[in-house]
Amino acid sequence: MKPASRIKAIIEILESSQISRVPLNKCVGDYMRVRRYIGSKDRSYIAESVYSITRAHARLGWWLERTKTPDTPRTRVVGWIVLGEHADEKRLNDLFDSSKYAPETLGDEELAFARKILGESLMRKDMSEAVRVECPPDHEALLRTRFGNAFAEEMTAMLEPATLDLRVNTFLADKEKVMNYLEADGVKVSECKLCPWALRCGNKAYLSHTKAFSKGWIEIQDEGSQLIAWLCDAQPGMQVLDYCAGAGGKTLALASAMQRKGRVVAMDTDERRLENGRKRYKKAGLADIIEVRALLDERNKKWMKRQKGKFDIVLIDAPCSGSGTWRRNPDMRWQTYGPALDELIVIQAQILDSAWKCVKPGGKLVYATCSLFSAENENQIAHFLDEHPEFEVSPIDENLELGSPYMQLSPAHHGTDGFFTAILRRKD
Repeated sequence: MKPASRIKAIIEILESSQISRVPLNKCVGDYMRVRRYIGSKDRSYIAESVYSITRAHARLGWWLERTKTPDTPRTRVVGWIVLGEHADEKRLNDLFDSSKYAPETLGDEELAFARKILGESLMRKDMSEAVRVECPPDHEALLRTRFGNAFAEEMTAMLEPATLDLRVNTFLADKEKVMNYLEADGVKVSECKLCPWALRCGNKAYLSHTKAFSKGWIEIQDEGSQLIAWLCDAQPGMQVLDYCAGAGGKTLALASAMQRKGRVVAMDTDERRLENGRKRYKKAGLADIIEVRALLDERNKKWMKRQKGKFDIVLIDAPCSGSGTWRRNPDMRWQTYGPALDELIVIQAQILDSAWKCVKPGGKLVYATCSLFSAENENQIAHFLDEHPEFEVSPIDENLELGSPYMQLSPAHHGTDGFFTAILRRKD
């Protein structure tokens, strides 16, 4: 593609995202899926530019408001090319030249905007702190309470793209073997500091072309997400319920830790995602101990009633705001695609109230979110414990430096997405 065609693609994706109200990753994926003629380098540039523009949402908006320019996908792209890529007016006109597969020529208002910001920086000292760190106004008070004096540091860390982390399937291969195979295929990795299963890619990796991926030795999974499964401490022979399993990332981690001995039941309201997980379980060599049960199936509702006190571990990876994943999903700062926060809090409480019954005396109830908001995390647990004195907090070891009594991860301090995990023990 010529450079101007790339810019047109970026504008079209941003326009689609604005109209369709679906997550940005889906907009990018749908756009690329029906345009297979776009080469890999072009795809990479387009996707990275779309995400960079979205990560600069508040700052670009500040400049548009300051210059009294209409806020459109086109003007945001113009702003990014000038402020983010430091292009001059000639370069800008070359990219907007109305040629075939190129954007229309800049209008008078768009050109006036470009001239006003030429030579300026994306970041300005006279911006408010919240704008500089891309903090949504609706969540600023919650996040300032959560982070205190570290607010700016924590929010700035979430402006960086997420790392590419891998989980080693220790049932099929040990970490050293996996690292050697990945290195042989040109993928540079290093051991992560927090989770013993985790590797971090040091370069842009095409994992589908590696032997380790094709053999089921690795899964893509953020180190923080892996830590949730690791803290469950699932042992061979245990009975484990993954109550909000989704596509099965943590289900696989649990089954691998159990060395394919015992039983893991994966449940979720999304039957399609659950079924898609079956291929992953088989590839990983762990399908034999994993049962898949859709929560909305009437037969499984009856089955649940018979599971009181049956499981050593019940993991609830609860639906949440996803605020801890903003560095990889920057659009979620500004757009809610599912239930609002107050609705999510009710849903989380309902899930806790349904799942705790399955924990046997002496067993563990593990509650986790990828949220930074106290209302979804420690407040939710405090409410649950008030209602259920038969449970007590099992504090996470302070020496792990993950937070205690609960795990509370953040990009700034742990290099992971933002995660919360509480381990509760049902008293004997």
